[in-house]
Amino acid sequence: MLGDTNSVPSVTRRLLHTGRKFNFEMLTVSAPGKKSLEREVVRHPGAVIVLPLTASESGPEVVMIRNWRLSVEDWMWELPAGTLEKGEDPLVCAGRELEEETGFRAATIEPLCRFHTSPGLSDELMWAFVARGLTPGPQRLEVDEHVTVHRLSAYECVRRAEQGEMSDAKSMLVLLLAARRGLI
Repeated sequence: MLGDTNSVPSVTRRLLHTGRKFNFEMLTVSAPGKKSLEREVVRHPGAVIVLPLTASESGPEVVMIRNWRLSVEDWMWELPAGTLEKGEDPLVCAGRELEEETGFRAATIEPLCRFHTSPGLSDELMWAFVARGLTPGPQRLEVDEHVTVHRLSAYECVRRAEQGEMSDAKSMLVLLLAARRGLI
């Protein structure tokens, strides 16, 4: 047997750092008959990602952003996304992030899926939504955000994901899932 899914290891937690958005913990994991080990974990409040869709004469378009990410020190193609505020409903967060990052408001926002972004190092759970009936308006970027807005054909977005021109996993997942489900 590769692993006993009926036995649950015991875990003790020690807070290492309280950050502005995330906390960092040291977990000590003990299981009967195994050596204890320690792992650092990022505690995350959760996040959303939005697939904003518009229609054009040539077919569906996606509102994408080019986002300068400090962690990789480069521009990335992404769908609008953001972190949940304490106690915030993911649907409310999706509308807020869409408007802040792109300037667009949506007539409808519907759930697509939810997923853990990187369970090997974080407990972040991300909710994905599809936004339609977009009305343009001004962006409301946070002071540390550098974002430009682009409308691309759904075909072009999927092509970029498949050809490696996009490296943001959350955006790739949502685009490819939407394509597979026939939404774009």
